[in-house]
Amino acid sequence: MTVTFLGVRHHSPACARLVADTITALRPAYVLVEGPADMNPRLDELLLGHELPVAVYTGYRDGQRSHGSWAPLCAYSPEWTALTAARATGAQARFIDLPAWHPALSGLHNRYADAEARYSAATERLCREFAVDNIDTLWDHLFEIAPADGLADRLAAYFDLVRGDTETGPGDTARERYMAHWVRAAAADADKRPVVVVTGGFHRPALIRLVQQGDRDWPAQPEPPGDAVVASYLVPYSFRRLDAFDGYQSGMPSPAYYQHLWDHGPDEAARRLTEAVTARLRGRRQPVSTADLIAARATADALAMLRGHPAPARTDVLDGLATALIGEAVDVPLPWATRGPLRAGTHPVVVEMVAALSGDRSGSLHPDTPLPPLVHAVDRQLGEHGLDGTGDVRLDLTADTDRLRSRLLHRLRLLAIPGFERASGPAAGRAPVLAERWLLDAAADRLPALIEAGSYGTDPLEAAAAVIAERTATADGDMDALAGLLFDAALCGAVEATGPMLDRLHDAVTAAVDLGALGHGLTVVLAMWRHDTLFDTAGSATLGTVVTAAVRRALWLAEGVRGGAAPADRGRIQAVAGVRDALRHAAAALGLDVAAALGVADRIAADRDAPPDLRGAAFGLGWSLRGTATDPDRSLRGAFTPATAGDWLAGLFALAREEVLHTGGMVELLDELVGALTHDDFLVALPALRQAFGWFPPRERHQLATRVVAARSATATGWDLLRLDADPALVAAGMALDERVDGALRREGLIQ
Repeated sequence: MTVTFLGVRHHSPACARLVADTITALRPAYVLVEGPADMNPRLDELLLGHELPVAVYTGYRDGQRSHGSWAPLCAYSPEWTALTAARATGAQARFIDLPAWHPALSGLHNRYADAEARYSAATERLCREFAVDNIDTLWDHLFEIAPADGLADRLAAYFDLVRGDTETGPGDTARERYMAHWVRAAAADADKRPVVVVTGGFHRPALIRLVQQGDRDWPAQPEPPGDAVVASYLVPYSFRRLDAFDGYQSGMPSPAYYQHLWDHGPDEAARRLTEAVTARLRGRRQPVSTADLIAARATADALAMLRGHPAPARTDVLDGLATALIGEAVDVPLPWATRGPLRAGTHPVVVEMVAALSGDRSGSLHPDTPLPPLVHAVDRQLGEHGLDGTGDVRLDLTADTDRLRSRLLHRLRLLAIPGFERASGPAAGRAPVLAERWLLDAAADRLPALIEAGSYGTDPLEAAAAVIAERTATADGDMDALAGLLFDAALCGAVEATGPMLDRLHDAVTAAVDLGALGHGLTVVLAMWRHDTLFDTAGSATLGTVVTAAVRRALWLAEGVRGGAAPADRGRIQAVAGVRDALRHAAAALGLDVAAALGVADRIAADRDAPPDLRGAAFGLGWSLRGTATDPDRSLRGAFTPATAGDWLAGLFALAREEVLHTGGMVELLDELVGALTHDDFLVALPALRQAFGWFPPRERHQLATRVVAARSATATGWDLLRLDADPALVAAGMALDERVDGALRREGLIQ
């Protein structure tokens, strides 16, 4: 059989040109391309006439896993030129790789992520031999800038070397066996006409070996499991998503440069690269003079000659620009000398250079391209609700119409559709807010996101419910995550998604060991149980069961906490506050045992082994539920030691803030106790005291200050105490000076 195997690097102009030239010269019967075989019936759709780049996106969900995968194609992708050259020569084109949903590709979110990580030892050795920084520079040196003569032989030798005796994993093994089956079948059917096979170079040596023996019938297409939901669609893609500097693993950075290399050759690509960098820097008001450009070009030409390049390569031009435009030392290595996303601290000029090379091109689909039902459903519903424009949208959540609009926007938010940003509104575990504000804009990447979300369902409600169900299944008993998902389900109106979630939340409550996380979950569920206006969940029996279990578990956990003089823990304080709110607002309806809860609170408040913040919170819980406290003066004086006073007060203020504020003599007692502290003791207590008084909102802090000032001054006001005009550092320096003066006076016997 006459089979030509072309091993390529994905998104390589040199490989793309070799593929097109080979197919044109051989005019084969079949052109077999590494790509998802389940797209073969839809190749006409792929070749409609889109504006590149585009990608094939596949979404997969079943009871055990979910997976999303892309197969990007741009003008200089060898896979794309193989398809277009096959059509031009009358050859039959076929994708021959396993579908993206197949377990063999389950860990691969990008089908064309290069396999260099598998053979890094070989490529590192080659980089050392050729004295280059990384594989991108090596590839340009060997193939993109090098003469085209003998390219196929050089590629074959390169991939034979780097593959070597590398042991492949089960995923690659399954894929290569499947692709080899396609090659054997096509060769048998070609009736001695040529067959061209275009795959990643990593697979080429294995395919040559595997095609020698085996079944020659056409392979069957694998079928997904019966309970799986699989959908594949074309999506617009962008150079930004293709760029290795932005995290894409295709191996080819700077897509705009390689597009110029494909369109115009190396000399013109170098000139356009310089123009793009110059325009971008000048657009950011960075000075770039003609002298700078002359120096950059001279340096690039000299580097190209030194490195043996017939024309300046990408790194030659970049190094020349960096030399001419950056006048100081750089703290972070130049990104083209490494791989992956830009690092923190990269020089601003270098950031703009990389952005210029990435380019801003985005693809678009032909108007006849099929789109998932979700895209049409979202467009229709946005129009029906008057949300298809841009700008500031304010919603009154007490109005039925606006509540429906809010639910649609939350569904799109949950699906991560760009262009829908909530500026304000209800939040989990907070007091109910009856208004929302959204910022809408016509995001350019909205269509790709909608297409990719289309695998979750045919309309926004179904898709949002599927996302919630998927995240619920992976929450693994995480109280915070489950509580947040429950709140999201309520905001979306996805009632059907809450059943399994509430079951998992109830299980998580009964097994909870983290008091803070349990308290957060209780706060969210209680708010939903109470506030029917927003969530349509008031009085839900299922939510009530979760509230009851959470209160019991929280009290049990709180009584077991030990820690001595541990710092205040906001999470556990808020957990006790959640218990208080549940007992206040749900005790009668849910049959909560207030007396038992008060018994727990009294025991914790008196337990010296309990952390001070928890003792203060327990004392405040009893005070707030009873409406009175037994001898609060004695309790406060007993807790007021410098090391722990602030922590104890934090718990008290969080649970009984109003009781403290409105009980006669309490503020004055606090002032007395703080005033009696020595200078050193005050400094010890100060950080925790500041945190404790932070539980009072600004208006109540003003009331406190007013009462303190009233007892000390006839002319000052509360605002005088809260608003210090002097620099705090100056005040501290003055206090330190006073302390030194007092010390000197005491030493001389002038004061007692």
